[in-house]
Amino acid sequence: MVKSSAAGLLTSLDDLFSTQEEREAAAQPRVEDIPVDLIDDFPNHPFKVRMDGAMVRLVESVGQYGVLEPCLIRPKPDGRYEMVAGHRRKEACIMADCPSIRCIVQEMTDDQAVIIMVDSNLHREETLPSEKAFAYKMKLDAMKRQAGRPTKDNSATVLQNYGGKTSREILAEQAGESHEQIRKLIRLTYLIPEILEMVDNSVLKEKDKLQIALRPAVELSYLTEQEQHDLNETMMTEDRTPSHAQTIKMRKFSQDGRLNMDVIFSIMQEEKGNQKEQFKIPRDRISKYFAPGTPAQKIEDTIVKALELYQKRQRSLQR
Repeated sequence: MVKSSAAGLLTSLDDLFSTQEEREAAAQPRVEDIPVDLIDDFPNHPFKVRMDGAMVRLVESVGQYGVLEPCLIRPKPDGRYEMVAGHRRKEACIMADCPSIRCIVQEMTDDQAVIIMVDSNLHREETLPSEKAFAYKMKLDAMKRQAGRPTKDNSATVLQNYGGKTSREILAEQAGESHEQIRKLIRLTYLIPEILEMVDNSVLKEKDKLQIALRPAVELSYLTEQEQHDLNETMMTEDRTPSHAQTIKMRKFSQDGRLNMDVIFSIMQEEKGNQKEQFKIPRDRISKYFAPGTPAQKIEDTIVKALELYQKRQRSLQR
């Protein structure tokens, strides 16, 4: 009876250890050729696959040599896979009619997958502002979830293993961006798609499409969704975008609850600083009247005063 019980116990232990070994083996990274149609895209993937020159060359390379660098995927509970790093290579395989793609299959958590996905795409030569915006936000949220809770004196989550630095500070260091630049880019995620596309076009420079620089775009991100739609309609009608100063004014009106279509139109009609006519005098024509090293502002003030005196004299002569 004791022998029977011992044998049963050993069998159970063998089953237990065998199952554990299988689980550990399954968790180890492995390289496999996976059918392309079994690989799903990463949810809310922020990086676009553009058919530019680099993509054309990648498709040609994959068609001729296959995928030289394996993609990184993770298994899903339903037996399919999720792409973590290699979306462009997968798309190139589809275009080149390759039925399968060489992949590293690796178990990982959702947050680990987000961080790897973002880091593997930021090295690309041309990354659009919208791509950085959503990528940084996704990675920052994942880093915060992996970190401890913020202290009362610090509203930003602090990573426990990085000398008390905030998650955003660590992200800035890893991305090679300033802390403030990270903040500005993440603000872009609050823009409606139509305006965000104009921000991207400040990099793409596509003809016949409006462009908005980062600084004014950040100001517009504080407008409500309806206010942004009203602004977009005005920009389309007027075929121009607001200056940074004009966006600051719009944000102030929005904060006061007074921004509407009429106010937006009125602000857009104001003359931009760079639209004002500039009058310049060659420096060599006036340098003899001023001591070397005289600041430009002092020269300007002196000229204006001289013109005022000249105008007074002319008026006195006409009396």
